[in-house]
Amino acid sequence: MAKTIKRKRKKTTASTTRKRKTGIVNFLKNERVHFIFGVLVAFLGIFTLLAIISFFFTGAADQSKVLNKSFWELTQDKQLEVDNWTSTGGAFLAETLVNNWFGIFSMLIPFFIVYLGLKMMKVSDFSFIKALLITAFGLICGSISSAFIFGKLFPKSHINWGGAHGSQIERILESSIGVPGMILLILLFILIIVIIFRQSSMHKIQETLINSKPTFSTNKESESPIKLEFDKINKPEEEPKPSIWKKLFAFRKKKESEIETEPEITPQDKELKTVETPFSIKPSLQPLAKQKNIGDDDFEVIVPKDEVQISKEKPEEKDSLVQEADDDKEMESDVEILEDYDPKKDLSSFAFPTMDLLKVYNTGNKPVDMEEQNENKDKIISTLRNYGIEITSIKATVGPTITLYEIVPQAGVRISRIRNLEDDIALSLSALGIRIIAPMPGKGTIGIEVPNKDPQIVSMQSVIASVKFQECTFDLPVALGKTITNEVFIFDLAKMPHLLVAGATGQGKSVGLNAIITSLLYKKHPSEMKMVLIDPKMVEFNIYSTIEKHYLAKLPDEEKAIITDVSKVTQTLNSLTKEMDDRYELLMRAKVRAIKEYNEKFIKRRLNPKNGHRYLPYIVVVIDEFGDLIMTAGKEIEMPIARIAQKARAVGMHMVIATQRPTTNIITGTIKANFPARMAFRVTSQIDSRTILDSTGANQLIGRGDMLFSQGSNLVRIQCAFVDTPEVEEISQYIGKQQGYESAFALPEVIIDTGDDKLRADDLSEKDVLFEEAARLIVVHQQGSTSLIQRKFSIGYNRAGRLMDQIEAAGIVGPAQGSKPRDVYIQDEYSLEKLLDSLR
Repeated sequence: MAKTIKRKRKKTTASTTRKRKTGIVNFLKNERVHFIFGVLVAFLGIFTLLAIISFFFTGAADQSKVLNKSFWELTQDKQLEVDNWTSTGGAFLAETLVNNWFGIFSMLIPFFIVYLGLKMMKVSDFSFIKALLITAFGLICGSISSAFIFGKLFPKSHINWGGAHGSQIERILESSIGVPGMILLILLFILIIVIIFRQSSMHKIQETLINSKPTFSTNKESESPIKLEFDKINKPEEEPKPSIWKKLFAFRKKKESEIETEPEITPQDKELKTVETPFSIKPSLQPLAKQKNIGDDDFEVIVPKDEVQISKEKPEEKDSLVQEADDDKEMESDVEILEDYDPKKDLSSFAFPTMDLLKVYNTGNKPVDMEEQNENKDKIISTLRNYGIEITSIKATVGPTITLYEIVPQAGVRISRIRNLEDDIALSLSALGIRIIAPMPGKGTIGIEVPNKDPQIVSMQSVIASVKFQECTFDLPVALGKTITNEVFIFDLAKMPHLLVAGATGQGKSVGLNAIITSLLYKKHPSEMKMVLIDPKMVEFNIYSTIEKHYLAKLPDEEKAIITDVSKVTQTLNSLTKEMDDRYELLMRAKVRAIKEYNEKFIKRRLNPKNGHRYLPYIVVVIDEFGDLIMTAGKEIEMPIARIAQKARAVGMHMVIATQRPTTNIITGTIKANFPARMAFRVTSQIDSRTILDSTGANQLIGRGDMLFSQGSNLVRIQCAFVDTPEVEEISQYIGKQQGYESAFALPEVIIDTGDDKLRADDLSEKDVLFEEAARLIVVHQQGSTSLIQRKFSIGYNRAGRLMDQIEAAGIVGPAQGSKPRDVYIQDEYSLEKLLDSLR
């Protein structure tokens, strides 16, 4: 009994110590604590700077009062009055720093202290190593230089110009190298400082030294040693070897004369700029610890930390540096005459949307409800124990809407037994729906996902402002939301390459589409990406009409860029297939395999626009309510979509298709085969879940943005970021107010014989391509029915009706007779062929 009590006391003491250590570490890692310490350090630096500045004016009067006294003695003497602006403490500090340390260059110390404060406040991103080296170099060199110069000019001043450090080293150096050596040393200090702060000065010095470089030659006639001959003394038969810079100028002149004969390529004023991204911070997850006994002290709850957000609106841009050649051969191969083509030049003043346009929800910092976690843990253990299943350890990972409990069963327990208890565990937890992952991919555990009682909203602002999104270098980055471990989930649409979105009504499909579009608007310049928005509901994408001249693409003769008419959808998709074929032809002529290589060649001006080459932006096609389009147009819609999905990846065209009816006649095998990436919101049945994901799970989601993302066999549960309609509207208006292109991006025109509304139904000079086959079908079946044509050829009713009118105009069938089929005038195929020959 006593041993048990001792063990419990030891455990309690160990857990208390562990909690104290964890509390101290969390306190020191708190961003607010860092900011407060930074403010204190910055104010200390400002105080020190004021003390030193005041010392220059009042130090003579205060010197006798401060010398040979300690700081404690100065503060205790209440009758002592000093003239320094910062009282006795500042006078003592300034006397110590200036006269006893580094002289007047001690002013660098308070500046460095202020920098440290700003660094702790995360206001300055200047390199700490650079700041430390510059400060140290300035203190050492500055104190020596000021002791030599000002110490001789003003020897009787109350200021020790170089401080104790500078004065002692200056005396040693002056006795060692003399006054000329000291002057050369100070000039060396100045030269190093100029080169550090102005890199261009180094090139100017190199050019000056090269132009004045002496040449060495030997006099063969005389027996005297080698003589030094300067550039001014040259023999008439031997010319001096030209310098590298002179060769460079001659080479440029030669190239410019050659370029005049070649086709002119439009130059641009700007070079490509590289974006400097800030540091990245990745949260680490604690490893799973195996435990023998399941108790309150052994239960581990992991609360993943939120992503660090970037306070800047956009990382600063810096011009790229031009590398110079070392010798003549490298110079000729590396020198570029023309600047790189800048696709952003037309909209060089374009500003990306700011973070204040997105709403911030104050639900991300709520403390974890440990009572709820312990209660769920106990219920899971008791439910499994009731069915004879024992576990060795359990761990909880708390997410924004879901908590993942990872359990390790005892040896000999079959996984199928735990998987079959899904409904029983949901009943004991009184949860809306749980999901069991057995086993967890890449782990030796079984996962049980349980909805939280108080779910949190994942705002779009928290996702867009995260370091992970700001630093990503994807071609088409899309930030969907946060995973169970509270990490921002980002994927590259260019690598998917197409995305299928499905889910029941009201489960977050439209918000998910808006999140995809918003992510692209925050990351891609209008010259780099265009979008084709197809909205049969007519109201979902209407808010994006204001960015028509920036991001949208449409047919040349269309008034609206948002496509809502089904007949226009067919024309647009066929136009996209023509754009795809045109791009492949450009890639073939450029001898590249992908759009990225092609654009790099075009930017480097290795492709001539006179030959039809152009910069190719990415094209993202977003289709909402795909099921309605399939029901209305059938094969006319599915075939061009299948073509684009199969081939368009290499030319930068990607599709996002959304539907609320995930049935097999909507999501056919052709579509599923070419859409490997899928987003599944909550559906009502396992059959719908298998149609979308090829597995169950979507029917067990809780709704309101809860979704599963599938890329291949890996399923990731994500809470979709919430972006409200007013936020999207403000973003669109922010972009629409800026200067745009003259019109939307023009898609190529496609002449379709079957889809022109202006075509007369009875005009036999422009017959439908299916005219002869439809006529043979009518004669073979001896039934003049429009629905027969529609059913056999899988076409829409409008086109089938036009075909029937043309067949009637040719004299093959009679006029319509209400609900009865038309009369067929041609009785055999031989007579039909004669008639068709005459019509040809």
